[in-house]
Order: sequence, then structure tokens, then C-alpha cells
Amino acid sequence: MVVTGIGQCCWDFLAMVDSYPPSDSKEEVLKWEEQGGGPVATALVALSRLGMECRFHGVIGDDGVGELVLGSLVNEGIDCQGVVVRPGTTSQRAFIVIEKGNANRTIFWQRPTGEPLSPAELPDDYLDNSRFLLLDGLMADVSLAAARGASRHGIPVMLDAGRRRPGMAELARLCDYVVAGEQFAFDLGWDGKDESFASVASSIGAPVVTVTCGVRGSLTWTGRGVIRQPAFPVPVVDTTGAGDVFHGGYVYGLLQGWELPSVLMFASAMAALKCARLGGRSGIPGLPQVLNFLRERGVSTP
Repeated sequence: MVVTGIGQCCWDFLAMVDSYPPSDSKEEVLKWEEQGGGPVATALVALSRLGMECRFHGVIGDDGVGELVLGSLVNEGIDCQGVVVRPGTTSQRAFIVIEKGNANRTIFWQRPTGEPLSPAELPDDYLDNSRFLLLDGLMADVSLAAARGASRHGIPVMLDAGRRRPGMAELARLCDYVVAGEQFAFDLGWDGKDESFASVASSIGAPVVTVTCGVRGSLTWTGRGVIRQPAFPVPVVDTTGAGDVFHGGYVYGLLQGWELPSVLMFASAMAALKCARLGGRSGIPGLPQVLNFLRERGVSTP
């Protein structure tokens, strides 16, 4: 049972400070970490830690950061034969500042300087044995081609929609699940109110649309109504990667054949546990940890 992901991979530099400094000043870093990042890549790491077989297609440069990005995925047991190395280019990276007291983040990020992955660079067997395809839409052409290919093979597709980008509207209509951050919904005109969510979600064109809303949990539209999943209250250190881990938990639950409310609850627990650690990867839990977390809160596990 393979999950195939096509999208961003990144190297994150994370700095925790007491408070974000004003311009032209200095601030001592309380904690510094470096680890892999990127929406699809981190979601696949979450799935791998849950015991799923994963395959990743993306682009890195032939720099030291690219080696770190690739190594972080290979070490998690992810098949990275589909990662293309662009000679003479730099890999995607991000510098993330987290405030200790409130976990607010400021993210500075740079795209890879190499050309995006093209449809022609996907091997003929890129969907072999795949049970699910996960996309983030940043590389529009290859994402559209892959979504169409998955549809022809009867493979469900999920789009991790961070914000509205060129080609995203067409891509969303090709997907079975759109799981988006609030900004994507705001870009479509959502006012943030539960009462108007169904109207915005239904306009996206996917059968199931979920929007994650941070501490307010998530809203999911299915055509039969709206499901609200509250966030689990936990001491939050850093929310970096929480949405990516939510996607991983979401795909895992769907592949187990769970009902959607159970899927959303499990994904929410995954994201909550991640938030206890600095960075997008270090706090990703395994299956026993998630199930124990739910049991401790008196929640029936799927």
C-alpha cells in the first residue's frame, strides 16, 4: 500500500526567541534546530512513521542543503528515486522564527532555483501500486498531469492547498479531497464564519473540502453537511508543520477505511502531538502514541 507524493521538499532552520525583534536590533536565540520540511515531504514522513510505504517526487539542487533534504527523507524510509537533482542550483530552504511565549511564527522561505519538476520527468511507473496521491500544487504542470493520471487509474487524490496559486482552481476540481489552510479559503472570499463555509467549500469543486483553522480545529464540507472537528488543547511549542502532519494523518485514516469523523479526529490528534516539539518533523508521533493520546482523553479510537 504505497502513498505517492509530488511537491515541495525543504530544509528548515528554526530559531526560538523570547519575542520577535524590531528591525535593526539583535535577539538571542533560545533554541536552534535544523530539520527537513515541506508540505508533501513532511506529510509523507508522518505516514511513514505510521507504517505506510511512501514514494516522493520533487526537486532539489546539488548543494549541501539538497543533500540534507534528501537524507532526511531516505532516513525515514521514503522511496526518493523520483527526486530530481538540478545541477548548479540551490534547494528550497526556510528560516522560521518562533516566539517562546505564544508560539507565533514568522517564516522566510526561498524556492529552489532549479526548474520545477516537469510531467516528462515522472517515470512511467510513478503510480504503480499506489493507493493514494498527495499534491501541494506548487509545481502546477506536473501536479495537473499527475492528478489526471491518478484519476485514470482510479487512485484518490488529495491537494494540500496552502494558498491560491496559478492552476490551483483547475487542480482542485481534479481532486477527491482538498485539505487547505485558512488562507486558501480566505483567498476564495470566505469570511471565516461557519455559516458561510459550505458555500465557499462547495465552489471549489472537490467532493470533500477541509479547512484547518489552527486552535479552532477544522471544518469539513462533504455535500451532505459540515463537520466541525475541534482542536485538541495541548501546550503548544511550535505549530510549524502541523498542517502537513494533519494531511498525513488524514490520508492514513482514509486508507484504513474509517468514517470521515474518525479520520478528522485522528488527523487532529496527530497535529496536536506534533505541536509539542520544535519544528515540523521532530514531534511527529507513531501510531501507538496517537492511539494512547486519544485513549487518555476518553476518545474512542477508530
